[in-house]
Amino acid sequence: MKFTDDKTELEVHDQPGDDFEIHKTPDNAAPEVNNDIPGAANSRDDSNEVHSRYPKRQSKPPKYLDDYCLDDSTKCNIDYCCRLSAVPQTYHEAVSSNDAVKWQVAMEEEIKSLTENDTFTVTELPEGRTAVGGRWVYSVKLGPDATETFKARYVAKGYSQVQGIDYHDTFAPTARITSIRVLLQIAVQYDLIVHQMDVKTAYLNAPIDCELYVDQSEGFEVKSISHGKLVCKLNKSLYGLKQSGRNWNSLLHTFFIENGFIQSSIDTCVYSKHVDNSIVIVLIWVDDIIVAASNDYLLCEVKDMLKNRFKMTDLGLLTWFLGTQFIHYNGSIKMNQTRYLTKLLEKYNMDNCKPRSTPCELKLNLDSDKVSDVCVQYREIVGSLIYAMTCTRPDLCWVVTVLSQRLADPSDEHCIVLKHVLRYLKGSLDYELCFTKCTDGLQLTGFSDASWGSSDDRKSITGYCFTLNKDGPLISWKSKKQPTVALSSCEAEYMALAATTQESLFLTQLLHDIDMDCQYEPVTIFGDNQGAIALLKNPVHHQRSKHIDIKYHFVRTEFNRGKINVVYLPSEDMVADIFTKPASRYKLGQFKDFVFGK
Repeated sequence: MKFTDDKTELEVHDQPGDDFEIHKTPDNAAPEVNNDIPGAANSRDDSNEVHSRYPKRQSKPPKYLDDYCLDDSTKCNIDYCCRLSAVPQTYHEAVSSNDAVKWQVAMEEEIKSLTENDTFTVTELPEGRTAVGGRWVYSVKLGPDATETFKARYVAKGYSQVQGIDYHDTFAPTARITSIRVLLQIAVQYDLIVHQMDVKTAYLNAPIDCELYVDQSEGFEVKSISHGKLVCKLNKSLYGLKQSGRNWNSLLHTFFIENGFIQSSIDTCVYSKHVDNSIVIVLIWVDDIIVAASNDYLLCEVKDMLKNRFKMTDLGLLTWFLGTQFIHYNGSIKMNQTRYLTKLLEKYNMDNCKPRSTPCELKLNLDSDKVSDVCVQYREIVGSLIYAMTCTRPDLCWVVTVLSQRLADPSDEHCIVLKHVLRYLKGSLDYELCFTKCTDGLQLTGFSDASWGSSDDRKSITGYCFTLNKDGPLISWKSKKQPTVALSSCEAEYMALAATTQESLFLTQLLHDIDMDCQYEPVTIFGDNQGAIALLKNPVHHQRSKHIDIKYHFVRTEFNRGKINVVYLPSEDMVADIFTKPASRYKLGQFKDFVFGK
């Protein structure tokens, strides 16, 4: 007799005078057949394969899983500005790779930059001191035309630094994406020339604030005559150190202030300078600098000023910044992430998917507590969508906010919605923000809305957006779950008005710092709840509103100061509605021209 299971096959010999013998047949061995047993010879077919009575079922994964890349062993990674596949991780991999010559040239350029900037002095390690480690980091940067540039950077292993000894403060600011959009709208309105510059080896220009020793770079070591250990005593900041970003920002700030620029009080990476009736605006993102000037003379003056102090690369007209493409056409500036989103779809095998017309279904059921084991890259995909939503895709704001609430434990339903979003991106890759000149002048306008108790925990969703041009596009938008449960729709809308007022104050101050000659107050904010507007204008205490937290009542103060003016707008015309709930195809089509500009 024979017994089979998925792993082994057991043979039982029942012969007279013999005991039962059980033999375990190996997986890769052919089972023995006793020809003395009647019918045993017929148990093989023509291919000498033994068939069990119950054949083994061939399990296949569901077809919809083909849309996801579930193989963690895949080594191909794609980013919007770097190619990471086949990039060496160590010095030995670089010098032994097929591109060894290119990597060697990149490393020599890095050593040359370190030497020319007087970044370090080779010396012996003092007794009692510990050197910070260092390593080579390699990358291949992709330009706007897909050209590859091999980059090698020698960085310090900052994780081994000791706070209070090797570093103190580490915070370094970067410009807000909202500030970039505001700058573009002002540039189009006043015919400013917008160019871009890049600082070569930016961190190497900043002086070091502590006595630090770093190991010599591998492959370029200097030998000691006394056979002692030679290390690099830093004179300037080095990439990888915890304080390098802060040191570079402090140096750049001092440089602009000394040359007559005024730092924005609300966004510390925005600087402006007024010369007669002309203006020049500088926006900083680490080592990438956007310069907008009223005329060529002022633009060249700022460029020469930067080139005389730092090693700069003049990239000309702003066309590619932080993985975002900028197109200048007939007095307008268009801003899109088509290439970034295309690579995103290719990375997750969704480049050939069927497009959808909306970011998600109108009715979603996302209250499942069962954690999905299907979409293992959920957090990574949502993170990529957050960047797109923050920069150029306000239509993704609500659904990305909802998906972000379950990054640690997404359910199968969340994975289905995520796949729906990727299909929507497939059909809307050409969406872009289009900044045009407004014939009636710029006017800051906001829209505020709330969806009462729409979350699983019965908390409401706040949604708001702002524009400077009556024809669009948006310059700021947000969708956020409210921190407490609102007891009425009036209370939810009132809390949303408070959040909208906060953003209006930020934008007003930013515009004042950039364009001091124009008046942007009071800011008109449209709301679709007359109860909330009445509660704002009339400080009465009703039974249903007396419990509202005092922090939300600051909106009354700003209204009385003349900073804002709240006006009623019917719900069917409220553009902020798409930031509080799923939007239908009709709603998206109705507000598309206003959201993205035309």
